[in-house]
Amino acid sequence: MRNPLSERIVEIPPSGIRKFFDIVSEMKDAISLGVGEPDFDTPWHIREEGIYSLEKGKTFYTSNAGLNHLRVEISNYLRRRFELSYDPQREMVVTVGGSEAIDIALRAMLDPGDEVLVPQPSFVSYVPCTILANGVPVVIDLEEKDQFKLTKEKLLEKITPKTKILVLPFPNNPTGAIMEAHELEEIAKIVVEHDLYVLSDEIYAELTYGVKHVSIASFPGMKERTILINGFSKAYAMTGWRLGYVAGPAVIVEQMLKIHQFAIMCAPTTSQYAAIAAVRDGDSDIESMCESYDQRRRFVLHSFQEMGLDCFEPEGAFYAFPSIKRFGMTSDEFATRLLQEEKVAVVPGTAFGDCGEGFLRVSYAYSLKNLKEALGRMEQFVKRLDGKA
Repeated sequence: MRNPLSERIVEIPPSGIRKFFDIVSEMKDAISLGVGEPDFDTPWHIREEGIYSLEKGKTFYTSNAGLNHLRVEISNYLRRRFELSYDPQREMVVTVGGSEAIDIALRAMLDPGDEVLVPQPSFVSYVPCTILANGVPVVIDLEEKDQFKLTKEKLLEKITPKTKILVLPFPNNPTGAIMEAHELEEIAKIVVEHDLYVLSDEIYAELTYGVKHVSIASFPGMKERTILINGFSKAYAMTGWRLGYVAGPAVIVEQMLKIHQFAIMCAPTTSQYAAIAAVRDGDSDIESMCESYDQRRRFVLHSFQEMGLDCFEPEGAFYAFPSIKRFGMTSDEFATRLLQEEKVAVVPGTAFGDCGEGFLRVSYAYSLKNLKEALGRMEQFVKRLDGKA
């Protein structure tokens, strides 16, 4: 028989995040710190809006780009929270999560051979989506000594005549690194000078600790070069609602909408009605959840310090990225043994790029109760490795 599969698809490895999640789901008494999903219920006033839309029979297709009311509210939100101005009619599409927005942005912009710069460690989708769009991913290895930030020197090293897009994944999953305004300004100058575009994944924009998030789209000359990706999963605890959005130049968004029309039709109607309540009335929800994450963040960092694990201090998202290099084990070996011996699941740093070797991603999107139990078990594991237990 003829091979039914695409070689390009077969060669793409599955997500390293899901591997440990699938194992722990079948393991009794196991605790997972591996998935980036808030443990909060979606705030009631948001759920209520979705329920009300169902009760009123609002179950039909929406506009391909999304409910006009929702796009207007997103536009208001971006202006209120980040001083960004977007036309809800021409510069915005509501998508099935931020992941769809990443996918269709790359497909709309890339021709075969175009290069996409992907700073790593970073979210698992950028490289595969670039390959699926016939682009060429070019990895930029970020380092702990630079606080896992993208420096102008590292960026300039990787730019070639074929470079078209820079992925900017900050606040960062898995490291928790952020880029501050003065750092983004340097990157923006290089982007303009080399005539590049930026795919700015700002899904964790609301989850920063001490420093307010700044979008690269806010710098002079950058709005017309930036495709801003955001959504509702992280800031509003709406993972299962599967809703995101893209804001960007009309000439790009128009082509993204075309792909969205053929592949998706429109994002879920019920989710869109709920999202209106989120962006319109959810600022206080964001603040209360962010305060809880910060408490957990400080607890996790203290716990790592107590067990002798070096860990860069994350300033965004809800992940810590401790180093396990001193044990002489690979990230995968450490995570596998921790799961087998203590029934605690974390994600090897290599799931987010080869430069993640020697690190683990630990999510603190979980309750303090679960964090205390899981990190207590992890401390016992570390003590055994150190010969102290």
